Amino acid sequence: MKPVRRRIRRHFGLTAKQVAVRSRRPWYFQWGISTLLLVIGYAVAYWQLTSGEDMGEKFRQVSAQNQSLQTKLIQIERQLQIELVTQHNLEQELNHVQDENMHMKEDLLFYKTMVKNKKPTPRH
Repeated sequence: MKPVRRRIRRHFGLTAKQVAVRSRRPWYFQWGISTLLLVIGYAVAYWQLTSGEDMGEKFRQVSAQNQSLQTKLIQIERQLQIELVTQHNLEQELNHVQDENMHMKEDLLFYKTMVKNKKPTPRH
């Protein structure tokens, strides 16, 4: 029985040789896949290059559109600044007018109390 145990330990035990299983493709498959990918890459590059003439025109159009949008943005920012300054000025003027109105109401109240307190003098 010992020889059977030794054989089993030799194949499945800790001292057993480690085996790595590798699947290898034949060299012509690897070269074929590499060539196919290279041809596809060149085809895509050629397609991009030939359609690149239109890209220059599109770039010019987008640049012009970008410039016009920047001009509009600057105009709108300036308009907003003007509106903010105008609103601030109107707010100050409104405060001034309200203060003036309060002073006038106080003066009116003062004069009304003076007229009420004034007693008519008899005429002789």
